[in-house]
Amino acid sequence: MKKVVKTSNQSQYPDKEFKEYLNQLSSPHYQGGSWILPKNPTPLQKSKHELCREILIYQRKHKLTDEELAKQMEITLAETEDILHYRIDYFTLDRLMTYASKLFKSEPLTIGIIKDRNLNGKRKVV
Repeated sequence: MKKVVKTSNQSQYPDKEFKEYLNQLSSPHYQGGSWILPKNPTPLQKSKHELCREILIYQRKHKLTDEELAKQMEITLAETEDILHYRIDYFTLDRLMTYASKLFKSEPLTIGIIKDRNLNGKRKVV
């Protein structure tokens, strides 16, 4: 086996290959990994993100596999993975509510409006 020795200024990846990888990750069309909320998310985006978060917490709390979670929500494994990776653009709020309701049968789910005051004393909907 050949041993690779790196110098302090030598990257693990060739520069061109690494730059292409970074471009792929930053592409708005990239389908891998978890999605994050935009800098200024809408109330709808925040609500859908929060529902995905609660489903993920439920999965971890109950130590369920993705397959078991999908079965409980009565959806496909691919849809379940989209929820667990916060791919909120793939779902409407009512669909996410339906799936979450199947998990939280003993706890009724509601969506509310929370008003938060910013530093200027103006009210904003969160």
